Amino acid sequence: MEYKIYSIITGSGSYIPTKIVTNEDFISNEFYESNGIKIEKSGQEIADKFHEITTIAERRYISDNMKTTDMAYLAAIEAIKAAGIEQEELDYVIVANNFGDTTPSNRASDNIPAMASKIKHKLGIKNPETIAYDITFGCPGWLQAVIQADYFIKSGDAKKILVIGADVLSRISDPHDRDCMLYADGAGAVVLEGRESSSPIGIIAHNTRSDTFSHAGLLHMGASNNPNFENPKDLFLKMNGRRLYQYALETVPQAIKACVDKSGFSINEVKKVLIHQANGKMDDAILKRLFNLYGIPNAPEDIMPMTVQNLGNTSVATLPTLYDLIIKNNMKNHQIHKADVLIFASVGAGMNINAVVYKME
Repeated sequence: MEYKIYSIITGSGSYIPTKIVTNEDFISNEFYESNGIKIEKSGQEIADKFHEITTIAERRYISDNMKTTDMAYLAAIEAIKAAGIEQEELDYVIVANNFGDTTPSNRASDNIPAMASKIKHKLGIKNPETIAYDITFGCPGWLQAVIQADYFIKSGDAKKILVIGADVLSRISDPHDRDCMLYADGAGAVVLEGRESSSPIGIIAHNTRSDTFSHAGLLHMGASNNPNFENPKDLFLKMNGRRLYQYALETVPQAIKACVDKSGFSINEVKKVLIHQANGKMDDAILKRLFNLYGIPNAPEDIMPMTVQNLGNTSVATLPTLYDLIIKNNMKNHQIHKADVLIFASVGAGMNINAVVYKME
């Protein structure tokens, strides 16, 4: 009987900020189009239309006395404890993020030293052979870090790896751009370990694509939509939402299908689809198109758990937080069981897409 090394998740953790921000909190904002023209619709009308399009009703913001590394550290501690290991046993600490540490008074990214270095320091890890580094890959960053960790484990270079996704989007979102209502803050983490098995478990297959030639600018940093913004040099996260939506519908289902087909599993064997959540209706459309590619008109109703309605778009934190909530029975009507086949998938700035097929141990 032949045994192979597989990468499995042995522990997970997350940090969800306590400050709840509802759509009603944006009603008093003055919103402008990207061309600087003020939107004359009422705040209530804008908020209602936003909810209709995205399904987002509220989101969470980090407290003023915290930074991204603080959230990441708290999620990491949970994951390490759940895995039942010591910090010093880790071979790698990989942190997916896009904006480093920021403060309420300074939106400029602080990435020196790397977030991973800061978190390794916070964890008190003395082992110099615990390698710490960051990955910036848009919203798919956490899943791409998982893919990298899988390579390290299967090559024999590592046995235990901490992978964290953390971002604070509330501090780099333009209060005069309707898209600011999409963004939120959070952190999630997992510990991946190598396991010998005679049957496939853990990470079975993965797929990544980068469409930079014609889509690199769909997400970028730019000035406020308000031409009279107090500091015109401040940069905010900007998005071409309409083109991004179209791009996601055209490419994400195919990328996921390629991963499923590579895994050798049937789409009918998949129990849960954990997808990055920036827009609830977009994710519903992606799921429908994925199953349509297999000639299945309707996806199972309970296959795609959603948090975007009350947590918003938390970028790289979405997938590990979603997994952690389900595995700890903190999502009503959703459970993950032994031997279940899962899909992780994400799309974001770059434009980048990735997917992983994972089988529970």
